[in-house]
Amino acid sequence: MQPPPIPSKDAEHLRTLAICHYVVSGLSLFGIAFLLLHYAIMNTVFANPKMWENAKEPPPFNPAEFMHLMQWFYLFFGVMIVLGGVATLMSGRFIHRRVNRTFSIVVAGLNCLCFPFGTVLGVFTLIVLTKESVMRLYAEAQSGSAAAA
Repeated sequence: MQPPPIPSKDAEHLRTLAICHYVVSGLSLFGIAFLLLHYAIMNTVFANPKMWENAKEPPPFNPAEFMHLMQWFYLFFGVMIVLGGVATLMSGRFIHRRVNRTFSIVVAGLNCLCFPFGTVLGVFTLIVLTKESVMRLYAEAQSGSAAAA
């Protein structure tokens, strides 16, 4: 009886990267929850005129108008968090299936902007996906799926 084949280090690295992509994309849900909590607190403070009745000096701006303007920033950042989470989830799936390497490299570069977890994930993804042996694994997966079709 033959022993089972030993998996390559690159295959193990790709598997770990895919799992980490899933985790980081799940953390974007916490980002959305934090953004909603922040919005609720800010809306309570700025949109409630009773909060400003006992102030020694009135604010130099209309708090309700300021909050109305800030809603656009909350919307923008909410959309960015959702898009980043979806792109990271797709990249993890692509890494798992060993397809669309270029997409995963682009997402890794964008993840580098999301400190701290995205930065760590992006750097390690770039290191692993640019290795020559990993490029061969992707090429083998592509040729295997082309032969099956």
